[in-house]
Amino acid sequence: MANETEFTKIDRTDRIDKNDFIAAYSTVQKISDQTEQIILGKKDVVKMTVISLLSQGHILIEDVPGVGKTTLASALSKIIGLKYKRAQFTPDVMPSDITGFSIYNKVTNELEYKEGLALCNILLADEINRTSPKTQSSLLEVMEEGTITVDGKTHRVPTPFMVIATQNPIGFVGTHPLPEAQLDRFIMRISIGYPDVENEIRIISDRKTENPIDRIQTLTSADDIIHAQNIVKNVHIDDTLYKYIVELVAKTRNHQYITLGASPRASLSLMRLSQARAFLEKRDYIIPEDILNMYVPAIAHRIILKQEAKLKRINTEDILNEIKKSVAPQILNEKVKKQNTI
Repeated sequence: MANETEFTKIDRTDRIDKNDFIAAYSTVQKISDQTEQIILGKKDVVKMTVISLLSQGHILIEDVPGVGKTTLASALSKIIGLKYKRAQFTPDVMPSDITGFSIYNKVTNELEYKEGLALCNILLADEINRTSPKTQSSLLEVMEEGTITVDGKTHRVPTPFMVIATQNPIGFVGTHPLPEAQLDRFIMRISIGYPDVENEIRIISDRKTENPIDRIQTLTSADDIIHAQNIVKNVHIDDTLYKYIVELVAKTRNHQYITLGASPRASLSLMRLSQARAFLEKRDYIIPEDILNMYVPAIAHRIILKQEAKLKRINTEDILNEIKKSVAPQILNEKVKKQNTI
């Protein structure tokens, strides 16, 4: 397999300004470091969440209650200085609670828009599978387009915008599984998991007299994140790696154990995530390792297995790891030379 040292130095006109890159990287590193002080022992989880934010995507956290899902969203928004809202999804939550609604103003003789919970930078959709499909679908437009349409009028949400949704994989009573169209809107799905003993001791001792979130200081701004997102979008991708991404995703569409493969939106998500990961590795170009590292989180929640696979106890991750091994990236050139990093 090709790796970082096997890529030829390419003559490029799309080099990102070094000073801009370093400044953006420094900003994002501050966010990650501070968040890791709140979400103890979960460096990979924090990294994945930051990658989703840099990719302008939404993240689905599937885990049991009490492992820090809400704390993660709250801490991230406070560190960056973003407007944060939490929607506790229950059966009685209405679509208008999320999107907002129009109300008649007797003075102006016009309809006035009253904003819903989605008009924010970071929306925590807590236990999203406990509300009705109608309410779940109220997020479809805003997650894809960044807009909300009410009574024929379109309202744009502030940027950056990110939905952090949670669901409990254990409790099924009173839940409504997310449809494929909804799952496809999430750029990745992750789990947090229980902390180890040492970090759990730190968690409870830190919270003996106060919540560590109350001590958080805002380190950056929305403009800083937007700047970093724009740099990530310009991270270089060689034509060979475009093909590699598509081949990895296309393999899910004709696999013997998969009844529904990943869509072209999945290819786009994998590309964006790979760019963000490369940025966090201080590179302005992606390598196959970036794609492979993001492949399972980006694709696993988008595919549906056949009953045969379930009977044989073959899970989604097993199949995707098998696909990763079956598709090898091509080396860009016969003459290989390590690229310069930023």
